[in-house]
Amino acid sequence: MGVLGLNLSTTAYATNGINLIGFGAESSLMGGADTAVARDTSALNTNPAGLAQIKTKAFDGFGQLLRTTDLAHQDALNDQHADNRYTLLAGGGYAEPLENLPCTAGVGFFTQGGAGAVFKHINNAFGTNDEMSSLFGSVKITPWCGCQITEKLSLGATVSLIYASIEQEFFYHTSAPPNFVGFKNKGAETVRFGFKFGAQYRLTDQWVLGASYTEKTKLPLTGGTAKFNFSGAGLGSIKYDELSIKGFALPREVAIGAAFKPSEDWLLSAKINWINWADAIQDVTTTATDPNSLLVPQTIVTTTPQNWHNQMVYAFGAAYIYDDKTTLYAGYNYGKNPVPDNNASPLLAAILERHITLGFSRQLDETWKLTSGIELLLPKTVNYDSALFGNDAEVRNEGAFFHMMFSKRW
Repeated sequence: MGVLGLNLSTTAYATNGINLIGFGAESSLMGGADTAVARDTSALNTNPAGLAQIKTKAFDGFGQLLRTTDLAHQDALNDQHADNRYTLLAGGGYAEPLENLPCTAGVGFFTQGGAGAVFKHINNAFGTNDEMSSLFGSVKITPWCGCQITEKLSLGATVSLIYASIEQEFFYHTSAPPNFVGFKNKGAETVRFGFKFGAQYRLTDQWVLGASYTEKTKLPLTGGTAKFNFSGAGLGSIKYDELSIKGFALPREVAIGAAFKPSEDWLLSAKINWINWADAIQDVTTTATDPNSLLVPQTIVTTTPQNWHNQMVYAFGAAYIYDDKTTLYAGYNYGKNPVPDNNASPLLAAILERHITLGFSRQLDETWKLTSGIELLLPKTVNYDSALFGNDAEVRNEGAFFHMMFSKRW
């Protein structure tokens, strides 16, 4: 699991809460309005019923480069942009029809989502300049299949193996009064199973309806270590060999969508997605035990209130066949910020609400296709009061994803 942990260590992405708006280039470039479209291998993570549309061997490999343009923390002492400005994500999928069955099976690797930031030089109330950071991310390996049940109805399901990790640091090098102890957490991770079910129904030649259900997956992060700076009490740095962080989960989701072809050249799509954040991220409890000193507390427990709100996400997308080799894409995605203002933090800046996408696909030869485009994460600012940073602290988030996918059909 160490390799995956390194891939997640530069986490700085947050879109619909801590979920990405789409998976694969076409899904993302149509604003995440994919439930009734889902026609490439990313269907494994959007609507597995869409796999039934794949009638040949199919491979999709995709990458996303995030450039944060204003992931920032501001208070009376600071106006700092996060130091991790770039994040590279990657994934892909393979699928092929099953012989003598009306089903297509596949397996995919997806970055599910994440959130976090690294601020290396924050001025604090103790008169020092120190780092604060929190990096959380999750990825999944997703196998299973979609089947054509009738001429109009297809069903699909996936069982995913999900890996998540987190690293945190908060004023660890600061020597402060005994009532404040800086810390550094690393190595906490988890592996869990997730489940998704989907359906698509071809109402007419022009209309397709889609729906999907994703079950909640708890992500108890364990197996890490913690270091606390007890310099204010004259004890220096103390290591705790057992660390657990509980309170994170991938949420339960219900999505419904419709796709409409007004002509041979146009495809229009819409999706409404209910995300049950209120049950997934409430209080985050960190527990450190087994220190290498008897002079410090043998157990340190901290609870950070989150109490996220449920989120309704509205996605709209369009695809236009420009010529026999080129398709153009556009999309819009909106989901109200699920984080209560009084629990806002620059370290979990999952506050983004609006996304605009533009892109294209180009058939390179008989088997290969390139899909590429941009996703604009429109600016969002939240003001909040903090016991540490004072009243009217501010967190800002803004950026852009650059999407690219190579697809082969044979």
